[in-house]
Amino acid sequence: MIAIPLMLRQGLLIWLGWAVLMCGFQVFAPARLSLRRPDFATAWTPAETRADSHANQPYLLGRLMNEHVAWDSEYYLSIAAGGYDDPRMLAVAPTADPGDPKLAAKGDHPDWVSLNYAFFPVYPMTMRLVGWPLQALGFDSLAATALAGVLVSLVGTLCALLALGDLAERQGDRAEAGRAAFYLLIMPASFFLAQVYTEGLFIGLSFAALALLRRKRLAWAALLAVAATWTRATGALFVIPLFWSWWEDGGARRLVAHPRWREAASLALVASPALAYLAWRAVFGQRFAVVEEHYFGRAVFALAASFDSWKDAAAELWSGPSPARAYYAIEFASTAIGVLLCLIQLRTDKALALYGLAILGVALTSGVALGMHRYVLSVPALYLVPARWGRSFAFDRLWTLANVLVMAVFALAFSTDFWAG
Repeated sequence: MIAIPLMLRQGLLIWLGWAVLMCGFQVFAPARLSLRRPDFATAWTPAETRADSHANQPYLLGRLMNEHVAWDSEYYLSIAAGGYDDPRMLAVAPTADPGDPKLAAKGDHPDWVSLNYAFFPVYPMTMRLVGWPLQALGFDSLAATALAGVLVSLVGTLCALLALGDLAERQGDRAEAGRAAFYLLIMPASFFLAQVYTEGLFIGLSFAALALLRRKRLAWAALLAVAATWTRATGALFVIPLFWSWWEDGGARRLVAHPRWREAASLALVASPALAYLAWRAVFGQRFAVVEEHYFGRAVFALAASFDSWKDAAAELWSGPSPARAYYAIEFASTAIGVLLCLIQLRTDKALALYGLAILGVALTSGVALGMHRYVLSVPALYLVPARWGRSFAFDRLWTLANVLVMAVFALAFSTDFWAG
């Protein structure tokens, strides 16, 4: 009989129980509570959350796992089922004014840029691979793809949980590792880890890469970092922990003293996430930029637009309608907590702290003040620092209660197609 290590066994049981409870909650909560439409969380959500808002969006109208499908899920399902140029999806005119984009079905305008090009390929392509055997079992295409998306997210979450536990155990003890892994599952935005969204796969790849890097497995860490970069753009920031580890191990000194192909190859591995991002931009960059700027209003280090967006968000927090004040309270709180925990982590682990701050910096300056509680999920300090504080019985229980209550609200909102970040 194969002996399974205690940490692995407990991690598997907690993850499995969490997955079952999360999926059950997303069926139970909407059945018990009917939310009054529309949603006034932001200025634009009322038009997107009426009863008939998704009548012309077939990928959001599936019968299986539909409570796990909303908002950006549409694009991942479309790419997995119909490719980037899926004729059923909307496309934007590349010559349109960014402030007033022209939209129409891709099938009617083959020369326009599909909105799918704003999203990276690893997650939807993995969904396609997992969905094929499900279709062979009798599921229709949309049902198989949606179920595949949830399964990929859940498996990615399991990898993230185990990797995070490994990281925490190396800086503390087994109890601390267990708390860090558990805290991952209860963050307000952690319900995204069980949806057709990239969060589960992305943190699975990135946290596993961090764990491998701590074990001095540079090549494997770089490989997973490249996969993470082709899942979400912020994966390119993994060059920070890669470079830090290479520098601390004397890579620069060896490269100068004895320039050999092996050291040059190590440096190439360090740069691989950035190179992977540049390769993506070289192939899809123009179409990516058109969609991001013309439709989603995002860009890299868009300082002026970001300032205006966060100023508007602060105004909503101060004097907006009740749903908006509640939503933006979480946006600001998650941002402040993420920055604070990274600054605290600087004393014990500069590489991970700087990596987390870089992720937050890119998200904060993307031009749109939305989704920070989702972006902060990939910041390791969010779990590692509270895991140390969780030695206090009172802190552990209060941290757990606060996060679970907020997560339940967002999970209900997402399950009913309300805005959840």
